Amino acid sequence: MRPILATTCAIVLFVLAACGKPAAPDPIATKRGIQQAWEAAANPFVVAGWTSGDRASWQEQMNRRAQNQNEFLRTR
Repeated sequence: MRPILATTCAIVLFVLAACGKPAAPDPIATKRGIQQAWEAAANPFVVAGWTSGDRASWQEQMNRRAQNQNEFLRTR
């Protein structure tokens, strides 16, 4: 009885695994490769005072954005 049960379970698992959809590749990662967050293209939509590739200026801009979203500081 156990070999039949084991075989049935193996077949069920195989069928369920075959029904899965393969993961689609990330189109952005395959197109440009993996980039760090502070390495972006220089375009007119970046914030003034931020230079592409400079991690310190990127971190400063992220801190400013976080402080601008802080409701406690905005209500003062």
